[in-house]
Amino acid sequence: MNTRRISIALFTVLALTPAFGVSKEIVQLQTQVQALQDQMARMQQTFDERMGIMKNLVEQDTDTVNKVNSSIQALQNTLQRQTSDSGGKVEQLSGQIQALNDTMDELKARLTKLSAQLDQMAQAQQNLNQQQQQQQAQAPPPDVLYNSALRDYNSNNAQLANQEFNDYIKYYPNTDLAGNAFFYLAEIAYRQSDFQQAVKFYDQVLQNFPSGAKAAAAQLKKGASLIQLGQKDDGIKELRHVIQRYPRSVEATQAREQLRKLGVSSRGAGGD
Repeated sequence: MNTRRISIALFTVLALTPAFGVSKEIVQLQTQVQALQDQMARMQQTFDERMGIMKNLVEQDTDTVNKVNSSIQALQNTLQRQTSDSGGKVEQLSGQIQALNDTMDELKARLTKLSAQLDQMAQAQQNLNQQQQQQQAQAPPPDVLYNSALRDYNSNNAQLANQEFNDYIKYYPNTDLAGNAFFYLAEIAYRQSDFQQAVKFYDQVLQNFPSGAKAAAAQLKKGASLIQLGQKDDGIKELRHVIQRYPRSVEATQAREQLRKLGVSSRGAGGD
């Protein structure tokens, strides 16, 4: 089964899957797609390494050919000067020239072979790029992928939702909903008590989508995650920042309540 058929099958099933459940076959298909993507990445790395080696060999052999040509020219000049002086020297120089000519022929043959290999590797690179472009073209529309991920998240299908939100960020990293995708990835990690990972995803929302719809919620939950990690002072700062930046929001009300339960004020020293 190739990547195109896997992707088409996956998207067809996702479109027809009810809100209350997803079959194990979908997860398996997604796993196969990811495996293909990993394999293509390894092929790209291997190609780059081999291309560098081949180019280095070509450069070395080209330099050698140039040196041989210079040596042949010098010997030919010497031969012309000494032709009238010594017949024995002429024969010796002629033998050296012939040996150098043979060496140059070998090097030319090697260069031809290396050039052919470089052409093959370049063609392989082109094929790889085409496969990656086809894979990109096979990605579902952004609204379809996002809504499918959100549906699975709300249905507590954490594994599938996690994959779908990651796919959304991979294919559509610059859309407004990409910030939402990072937020829900953080929420999945938070539900699984992986607070360290949750903080990283919340930071992605705050750093890359500071004016997005999930910015206030991300800062609120980042503060809660830091407190869970035992970083109470940092968590309190985040909660206070929520109140300062979004004073009339629902998240600000929740931040005040959390600070009250912690027994601290909503405003620190110096207004921090």
